Amino acid sequence: MLELQQVSKLFGGISACHDVSFIVQPRQIAGLIGPNGAGKTTIFNLITGVYAPSGGTIRFQGRDIAGMRPDRIVDAGIARTFQNIRLFPKLSVLTNVCIAVDNKVRYGLYAALLRLPAVTVQEKKTRERAMEYLAVVGLDGQADLRAENLPYGLQRKLEIARALALEPRLLLLDEPAAGMNPEESIELAALIRSIYEKFELTILLIEHHMDVVMELCQNIVVLNFGKKLAEGTPEAIQTNPEVLRAYLGEGYKRARN
Repeated sequence: MLELQQVSKLFGGISACHDVSFIVQPRQIAGLIGPNGAGKTTIFNLITGVYAPSGGTIRFQGRDIAGMRPDRIVDAGIARTFQNIRLFPKLSVLTNVCIAVDNKVRYGLYAALLRLPAVTVQEKKTRERAMEYLAVVGLDGQADLRAENLPYGLQRKLEIARALALEPRLLLLDEPAAGMNPEESIELAALIRSIYEKFELTILLIEHHMDVVMELCQNIVVLNFGKKLAEGTPEAIQTNPEVLRAYLGEGYKRARN
């Protein structure tokens, strides 16, 4: 589904990531973990066209997408959420998702200005479709609220609903459980699994909540100082001495035992 080969990104003389290579298989939930500043979000920004790589290749379903515009990458089938929530805060919960659904709508400015019947019909379908995505994440009852008035955890779910409305084949989730307590993070993990099964998605997940990562991911890539430190199953990562030393810590090992 997704393949990175020796991907690097330089900002001036600073290397944010260097020669990073990994593969995400179709219908897999993969994890991307590591300390703060390890280069995880930079990888997401390279995949989604926010940055062009300084070197290496990025292929999505066999197609080279390195350096493509973000909108074209969305059209190709990749959607994402953000580490720092990026909603339209003054707009309603429903409108936030309608905007994403409308990404697939094709009618001209002339038809929209004249409110032609086809536009009215399409707007009704857009609202219905958006409500379906809100129902998936349990927000259909808050559709008329302003996005900024949702509790933080529900804003995270709204971002996921909006990403799903883009109809991706690959969903990138950047720290979806950030700021959540253990109970909320467990609930979120169950939601992500249900979305994965319902929509038959491939998911790449950045997360610091190790309970979420170990519960969901079939394969995990560990970054440290912009380089790949390790890759493997949750069982292999949890017992990898280098990963324990650089990121998880000996306390994590003792807690597991």
